[in-house]
Amino acid sequence: MNLDRAVLAFAGLVVLAGLALGYLVSPYWYLLTAFAGLNMLQASITGFCPAAMIFKMFGVKEGCAFK
Repeated sequence: MNLDRAVLAFAGLVVLAGLALGYLVSPYWYLLTAFAGLNMLQASITGFCPAAMIFKMFGVKEGCAFK
């Protein structure tokens, strides 16, 4: 798995977790979904993704989008 796919998989997991926790536990968990969406928007505009930096530290090989 390259860095691009790892970042997208992680973002999808955070969105799904936020939705599930918001439905099952507390509506405040929907803020997690909003945060993930805002982070994805910010990464698409600036090219800077904190999750990509963390995955790089763990040795995930680079993809095309995040270097």
